[in-house]
Amino acid sequence: MIKKIKTNTKSVLQKRTEIKNKTIGKLKEVPFRKMAPNIVTLMALCAGITTIRFAIMEKWTYAIFCIFFACVFDGLDGRVARKLKASSKFGAELDSLSDFVSFGVAPAVLMYQWSLHTLPNWGWILTLMFSAAMSMRLARFNTMLEDAAVPEYWSHYFVGVPAPMAAAIGIMPLLIWFDNKELEFILRNPYFCGFIMFLVAFLMVSRIPTLSLKKTKISSDWFVPLMILFALFVSCLITRPWLTLGLFTLCYILTIPFTISRFLKEKKQAEKNE
Repeated sequence: MIKKIKTNTKSVLQKRTEIKNKTIGKLKEVPFRKMAPNIVTLMALCAGITTIRFAIMEKWTYAIFCIFFACVFDGLDGRVARKLKASSKFGAELDSLSDFVSFGVAPAVLMYQWSLHTLPNWGWILTLMFSAAMSMRLARFNTMLEDAAVPEYWSHYFVGVPAPMAAAIGIMPLLIWFDNKELEFILRNPYFCGFIMFLVAFLMVSRIPTLSLKKTKISSDWFVPLMILFALFVSCLITRPWLTLGLFTLCYILTIPFTISRFLKEKKQAEKNE
């Protein structure tokens, strides 16, 4: 009886060893195309962490550039994954972690160093609130990806403000301050910056629909006017980059009421058709 137990134990251990060796063998042979999207995501993560470094050093321009690079890399990693057919669960988790650091922690620390540190206690509370709201927003986004019961009319909208835009709105006072330092008494006021951080935190965790351009189609009649507006935007971006980016984020906030109105109309129409 004892010999049989020992024999069975050895066979189980052998099978486990074989499975482990097969798994390790598979891990050793990962094609580069599977790694490429994750490398881009790691570049976004490094850019976000470097933002914190420059914020501590009070090099505001470099910090903003790092957030901008994080946005660029964040937009590229998904496209690279789709082009190379290298999407994976590991990449999705890494992307969420990168977004949290680059757009949840880095902008919050930047604004704390720039303005909120002069607001005793509440400055740090608002910083933590912004980061916590970003983590909850990303967690909800990941769970919604697995939910197949999302109505079709939601396909043109985000639930709450997306992570990169939330970061841009959060640092909006700093962006405008670069070109308008005479307005420092308003833009760098910790109460004003604190209100902006609180507003963005609320918009992130809310279920307010915000515009998504991924599946939005444009009428051919609007093609030329939009191209002219885009050319005007690029011209302003070249001549007054910081003010242009700051006003762009402000305009995004102002579009939210119109987006809600459009969403409610589409929802009502969809419910009628059911």
